[in-house]
Amino acid sequence: MDMTPPPQASHTAATDSSARKAFYDAIAAHSLTPLWEVLHALVPQWPNTPCLPALWKYADVHPYLMQSGQLITAEEAVRRVLILENPALRGQSCITQSLYAGLQVIMPGEIAPSHRHTQSALRFVVEGHGAYTAVDGERTQMKPGDFIITPSWTWHDHGHHGQVESDAPVVWLDGLDIPMLKFFDAGFAENGSEKSQAVTKPQDISRHRYGANMLPMRYDAPFGQTSPIFSYPYERTRETLHELETHADIDAWDGVKLRYVNPATGGSPMPTMATFMQRLPAGFSGKPWRQTDGAVFSVVEGSGSVRIERNGKTWAFEFGPRDHFVIPSWHTAQLHSQPGCVLFSFSDRPVHQALGIHREERLS
Repeated sequence: MDMTPPPQASHTAATDSSARKAFYDAIAAHSLTPLWEVLHALVPQWPNTPCLPALWKYADVHPYLMQSGQLITAEEAVRRVLILENPALRGQSCITQSLYAGLQVIMPGEIAPSHRHTQSALRFVVEGHGAYTAVDGERTQMKPGDFIITPSWTWHDHGHHGQVESDAPVVWLDGLDIPMLKFFDAGFAENGSEKSQAVTKPQDISRHRYGANMLPMRYDAPFGQTSPIFSYPYERTRETLHELETHADIDAWDGVKLRYVNPATGGSPMPTMATFMQRLPAGFSGKPWRQTDGAVFSVVEGSGSVRIERNGKTWAFEFGPRDHFVIPSWHTAQLHSQPGCVLFSFSDRPVHQALGIHREERLS
């Protein structure tokens, strides 16, 4: 059968196309554009992130971190960090469209100078001893596995007590909401007048004041919506994971997974970022899940693998201690570990929850 349209129909289609183009050209001069040409991209049928899953092997990254320590001082760099850029977002300094991640190194005897910014920041210590973070006049020592917060607009600096070459550098994961604040045009900073802020409070006083399942009678929320505790030591976290692994049920998707909390509210430690620690027991083979919040993982100890799928494409990563990987929004993931492992992670879940748009599916 001849399916060629009649001449009049072809002429009409061509005329319509020409008329539409002329219309689009005319309205473009007035900074207008037709919604119907972009509606499917603006309001897709499912979350459609451009981000890709990615893995950064610490063995590959570590030599460059050490080399950076020889090329530029902490004072000159302000923060000596190698950014973990999502492969699909190169040049944008982000690991997902809303989150920033980087590995910071400080050498013995150095100080990363004091400043403050509107962005909230987390520090997760990856390797080394001898460094400290100071926040709002209080110092805390940095040990591997510790989770430390820099609340929005608080003075903070970092330093390393060591003075000799035999002392090891300290490396930590930085997680910030930089892309989020950039979206709102609300990111700005201020440099301190001194390299190190004055220490005006006893070490760990915030944990004694707010971290014993009690609060002062007249609680004043020193950091606004951010947790009044800015240091969560791994020693206590690991003990809790061990006890739960031994005596509680193991979740088929997450193993033993806990979320860090603001003790004053029960919510996330920061208004824009949630943080988690989980233990995958030996022989764990997790069921698949997906969620709207993209998540960044740091391997604390042990080893395992993650299988990630989306739209028929599969990524499989084998990970070990100090490796880092990202699972973007709405990618189906499964975690496995034969010897057992511990994983720290952070995501933008609090923002999703505050906006009422968070979704999670646990698949069988």
